[in-house]
Amino acid sequence: MDSAEFHASVYEIVRRIPPGKVTTYGHIAKLIGMPNYSRHVGQALKFLDPNVNPPIPWQRVISASGAISSRGPGTDGAQRQQEELEAEGVEVSESGRVSLAAYGWFPDRPELDG
Repeated sequence: MDSAEFHASVYEIVRRIPPGKVTTYGHIAKLIGMPNYSRHVGQALKFLDPNVNPPIPWQRVISASGAISSRGPGTDGAQRQQEELEAEGVEVSESGRVSLAAYGWFPDRPELDG
Protein backbone atom coordinates (compact mmCIF):
# COMPACT_ATOMS: atom_id res chain seq x y z
CA MET A 1 0.00 0.00 0.00
CA ASP A 2 1.53 3.32 -1.01
CA SER A 3 1.22 6.54 0.97
CA ALA A 4 -1.78 7.88 -0.95
CA GLU A 5 -3.66 4.58 -0.53
CA PHE A 6 -2.79 4.50 3.15
CA HIS A 7 -4.09 8.04 3.71
CA ALA A 8 -7.27 7.30 1.72
CA SER A 9 -7.88 4.20 3.84
CA VAL A 10 -7.37 6.16 7.06
CA TYR A 11 -9.78 8.88 5.94
CA GLU A 12 -12.41 6.32 4.88
CA ILE A 13 -12.39 4.71 8.34
CA VAL A 14 -12.33 8.03 10.23
CA ARG A 15 -15.43 9.16 8.31
CA ARG A 16 -17.25 6.10 9.73
CA ILE A 17 -16.72 7.05 13.39
CA PRO A 18 -20.16 8.09 14.64
CA PRO A 19 -20.67 11.53 16.21
CA GLY A 20 -20.19 11.39 19.96
CA LYS A 21 -17.71 8.51 19.68
CA VAL A 22 -13.91 8.27 19.52
CA THR A 23 -11.38 5.67 18.53
CA THR A 24 -7.61 5.40 18.65
CA TYR A 25 -4.85 5.83 16.11
CA GLY A 26 -3.96 2.18 16.72
CA HIS A 27 -7.48 0.95 16.09
CA ILE A 28 -7.62 2.82 12.78
CA ALA A 29 -4.31 1.18 11.82
CA LYS A 30 -5.69 -2.24 12.77
CA LEU A 31 -8.86 -1.72 10.73
CA ILE A 32 -6.89 -0.91 7.59
CA GLY A 33 -4.73 -4.00 8.06
CA MET A 34 -1.56 -2.26 9.22
CA PRO A 35 -1.64 -2.64 13.03
CA ASN A 36 1.88 -1.30 13.60
CA TYR A 37 1.23 1.99 11.83
CA SER A 38 -0.59 4.06 14.46
CA ARG A 39 1.95 6.88 14.19
CA HIS A 40 1.37 6.97 10.44
CA VAL A 41 -2.36 7.35 11.09
CA GLY A 42 -1.51 10.38 13.23
CA GLN A 43 0.61 11.82 10.45
CA ALA A 44 -2.17 11.30 7.90
CA LEU A 45 -4.53 13.27 10.13
CA LYS A 46 -1.96 15.92 11.02
CA PHE A 47 -1.53 16.94 7.40
CA LEU A 48 -5.22 16.78 6.54
CA ASP A 49 -6.53 19.69 4.47
CA PRO A 50 -9.17 21.41 6.67
CA ASN A 51 -11.27 22.14 3.57
CA VAL A 52 -11.51 18.52 2.40
CA ASN A 53 -15.01 17.56 1.32
CA PRO A 54 -16.72 15.57 2.64
CA PRO A 55 -15.20 16.54 5.99
CA ILE A 56 -13.08 14.07 7.91
CA PRO A 57 -13.88 14.15 11.65
CA TRP A 58 -10.23 14.07 12.77
CA GLN A 59 -11.24 15.13 16.27
CA ARG A 60 -12.68 11.67 16.93
CA VAL A 61 -9.24 10.00 16.88
CA ILE A 62 -7.26 10.04 20.12
CA SER A 63 -4.39 8.15 21.75
CA ALA A 64 -4.75 4.69 23.27
CA SER A 65 -4.60 6.30 26.72
CA GLY A 66 -7.62 8.46 25.87
CA ALA A 67 -5.51 11.60 25.58
CA ILE A 68 -6.06 14.35 23.06
CA SER A 69 -2.98 15.10 20.97
CA SER A 70 -1.35 18.50 21.23
CA ARG A 71 -0.92 18.58 17.41
CA GLY A 72 2.54 20.04 17.89
CA PRO A 73 4.07 22.99 19.71
CA GLY A 74 2.56 26.39 19.15
CA THR A 75 -0.75 25.10 17.84
CA ASP A 76 -4.26 25.27 19.24
CA GLY A 77 -5.07 21.77 17.95
CA ALA A 78 -5.71 20.23 21.35
CA GLN A 79 -8.09 23.03 22.30
CA ARG A 80 -9.88 22.79 18.94
CA GLN A 81 -10.16 19.01 19.30
CA GLN A 82 -11.59 19.34 22.81
CA GLU A 83 -14.13 21.92 21.66
CA GLU A 84 -15.17 19.78 18.67
CA LEU A 85 -15.60 16.69 20.86
CA GLU A 86 -17.53 18.56 23.55
CA ALA A 87 -19.85 19.95 20.86
CA GLU A 88 -20.67 16.32 20.02
CA GLY A 89 -21.40 15.53 23.68
CA VAL A 90 -18.08 13.84 24.48
CA GLU A 91 -16.78 14.65 27.95
CA VAL A 92 -13.12 15.67 28.09
CA SER A 93 -11.44 15.75 31.49
CA GLU A 94 -9.39 18.68 32.76
CA SER A 95 -6.27 16.69 31.88
CA GLY A 96 -7.44 16.36 28.26
CA ARG A 97 -8.60 12.74 28.36
CA VAL A 98 -11.69 10.99 27.06
CA SER A 99 -13.11 7.82 28.61
CA LEU A 100 -12.69 5.09 26.01
CA ALA A 101 -15.08 2.90 28.02
CA ALA A 102 -17.82 5.52 27.70
CA TYR A 103 -17.15 6.93 24.22
CA GLY A 104 -15.04 4.33 22.43
CA TRP A 105 -15.86 3.00 18.95
CA PHE A 106 -13.98 -0.25 18.37
CA PRO A 107 -15.69 -2.42 15.73
CA ASP A 108 -13.84 -5.42 14.31
CA ARG A 109 -14.94 -4.33 10.85
CA PRO A 110 -16.05 -0.74 10.24
CA GLU A 111 -18.88 -1.71 7.91
CA LEU A 112 -20.52 -3.50 10.84
CA ASP A 113 -20.82 -0.44 13.05
CA GLY A 114 -21.43 3.16 12.14
